[in-house]
Amino acid sequence: MADYYLLFGPPGVGKGTQADRLEKTLDLAHVATGDLFREHLKKNTPLGRLARSYIDHGALVPDDVTIGMVAERMTDPDTQKGMLLDGFPRTVAQADALSKMLADRGQKIQRVLFITAPKDVLIERLGHRMTCSNCGTIYNAQTQLPKNARVCDVCGGEVIQRSDDTPDTQRKRIEVYLEQTIPLVDYFEQRGLLVTIQGEQSIDRVYDDLLHAIEAAKKTG
Repeated sequence: MADYYLLFGPPGVGKGTQADRLEKTLDLAHVATGDLFREHLKKNTPLGRLARSYIDHGALVPDDVTIGMVAERMTDPDTQKGMLLDGFPRTVAQADALSKMLADRGQKIQRVLFITAPKDVLIERLGHRMTCSNCGTIYNAQTQLPKNARVCDVCGGEVIQRSDDTPDTQRKRIEVYLEQTIPLVDYFEQRGLLVTIQGEQSIDRVYDDLLHAIEAAKKTG
């Protein structure tokens, strides 16, 4: 059976850093919905054009469009051992759809890894966040700089700090995320899948806790 783990948590909690490490350790495809959206929009695929029709009008992209992108990604060869899903599901409807997609393949979610941290910690971290203006790769001015100053390691694009990342904006984003996440936390907790990881710890300690949760999931089947 393939392994499927969900990784989620608020902005600034360090999901991207941990996902990169887990992807190598577990030899699983790291699938981030943000990356899927950027790829579909860049390639102007049918799903990308459909998503853009909502984005251009300031509307939320419907669940079925996001689900379609994930379903298509699940057919790629590198996902056959399983996936580390990052940023999906975002709603209970998406969670139901994912469970059905996996059940149709005789698969299931092994663990949901919820990394969280106090708001003040998240705001502090977001104040040091840097983003590639081309591919969206996230860096941190304190803990994860690009190898060459202001040059993205992935695509060579310019790495910038967004001018709209003010403390008030960041606080609002965190509050909105946590509000939207509560139904999912309850959803997975009721199914015995949720493990909460304290994200204010060091990067290595968070990583160790994630691996411990994954090893525990493998033992229980």
